[in-house]
Amino acid sequence: MKREIITTGDGSTTIHLPEWEEQYHSKHGAINEAKHVFIETGLYPLLEKHSLEKVKILEIGFGTGLNALITALENQKLQKEMQYVGIEAYPVTVAEALKMNYADELKQEEAEEVFKELHQIPWEEAKPITPTFTLTKRKQLFEEIQDQNEYDLIYFDAFGARVQPELWTVAIFEIMYKALKQEGILVTYSAKGSVRRAMQEVGFEVERLPGPPGKREMLRATKK
Repeated sequence: MKREIITTGDGSTTIHLPEWEEQYHSKHGAINEAKHVFIETGLYPLLEKHSLEKVKILEIGFGTGLNALITALENQKLQKEMQYVGIEAYPVTVAEALKMNYADELKQEEAEEVFKELHQIPWEEAKPITPTFTLTKRKQLFEEIQDQNEYDLIYFDAFGARVQPELWTVAIFEIMYKALKQEGILVTYSAKGSVRRAMQEVGFEVERLPGPPGKREMLRATKK
C-alpha cells in the first residue's frame, strides 16, 4: 500500500495512506494527539491513582514509534522502571521512520538519539533504550496476543474502525482486558459508541473524556 509523509496541524509529520484516506496520527497534530491521549489521559492518571515504581505498557500499533518516543522522554522526568511492548503487524521501515521530524519538533536533547534507537534495535528482543526505559517490539497480529495480567496501561492506537473495523470488536477488547492487570487502564483516541459498547461488554468501566485537538471526545477504560 502506498505511503506518503504529510505534515500535521502542529508541524509534526505522519504517514498518510491514500488508498484508505487514513493516516497513522491525527491530521490536527501528531505530537499533540500522542501527548493528550496517551500521556496526559493515560500515563499520568495511572500514576496518580497507583503508586507504581515499575510500569509496564502495551502499545497496540507501534507504527512510527511516536508514542514510544514521547513515553521514553517523559520517563526521563518520572524515573520509573518502565517496560514498553509495542505490537505491530506491518512495521514501517527504519528509513521511513527516520524521515519523521519528531526529534526536531519535540526540541528535547536526547530525542533524536532515542528515536533512532527505538527503530534500530532488533524485533522480538527486550532492549534498554535509556537507563529507565526498555522496549520490546513484537511483529504480531493483535488477535494473536496471549499475554495475561501483564500490563498496567494499554495504548490502543490501531487504525480507525472505518478502515479496520475488525480491530475494534468484542473479541479484540477481550484480549486487551485479559492482558491488563486489575485496575489497569486502556486509552484510545476513538470515541465511537460501538467501541465503547464493545469495551463494556467484556467488563471494562468506560469513561468519555475530552479528546485531543480536532476531536471532541476519546475513551478511557479501566479493568474492574
